[in-house]
Amino acid sequence: MAAVRERHSDDAPLADSSRATVALRDIHKSFGSNHVLRGIDLQVHAGEHVVIFGPSGSGKSTLLRTINLLEEPDSGSVRVDGIEYGPGVRGEPRGRRGDRRDLRKQVGMVFQQFNLFPHLSVLDNVTIALRRVKKLRRDEAEHRAARQLDRVGLLDKIGAYPAMLSGGQQQRVAIARALVMDPKVMLFDEPTSALDPELVGEVLAAMRDLADTGMTMVVVTHEMGFGREIGDANVFMDSGVIVEQGGREIYSDCREERTRAFIKAVL
Repeated sequence: MAAVRERHSDDAPLADSSRATVALRDIHKSFGSNHVLRGIDLQVHAGEHVVIFGPSGSGKSTLLRTINLLEEPDSGSVRVDGIEYGPGVRGEPRGRRGDRRDLRKQVGMVFQQFNLFPHLSVLDNVTIALRRVKKLRRDEAEHRAARQLDRVGLLDKIGAYPAMLSGGQQQRVAIARALVMDPKVMLFDEPTSALDPELVGEVLAAMRDLADTGMTMVVVTHEMGFGREIGDANVFMDSGVIVEQGGREIYSDCREERTRAFIKAVL
């Protein structure tokens, strides 16, 4: 179960997070005078689907991007499989540290924009990291890419270029590109927000299929119906803090008025 909340200096110690696949502790992040994340803790366990939702500007995407250090926190601990990658919690030993390049091999990410290379085919977009980062032979990389493209229903587009695909198809290629690295965790940063409404369903279907395989997932989304369907743990953020978190019951029986008002407005 995800455990996320704002921390204060006089808080009691958190429960042991050593078994969590992802463990964030006391994460703070500012951009200039804007304090975006205000002491957030998050634990994600193997096979868990964590859904993060809330209004625009609440810090959701920044939180997600701290997990793979696309945004490095100003302070706080970022641990994946027990290895420390962040600056650490003030006053505490940081423990065994890892390299961010190794971190990003373990944590796949799908962005709002598809970020495909327009001059490369679908196959080459999916294999490029395998060949350059993992140094696989072309034939092995292409075999793994074909398996993931088939998984997202796009094996027939293997020779196409991004401009020949719909937005939904491009996003599914982006999902295959992340999956081909065999990550331990998949991050999704509002993956349907750039899509026309009629294309949203095909991307959510691919994510739903992935969730059904037991992939560990952290999803930032405005698709509340989808969040209610797959979210083992659901986290409502506002103004850089966690207002409320819980299981699927949060959508129908939340405790906080701010959560209730947001859900009522969007569901």
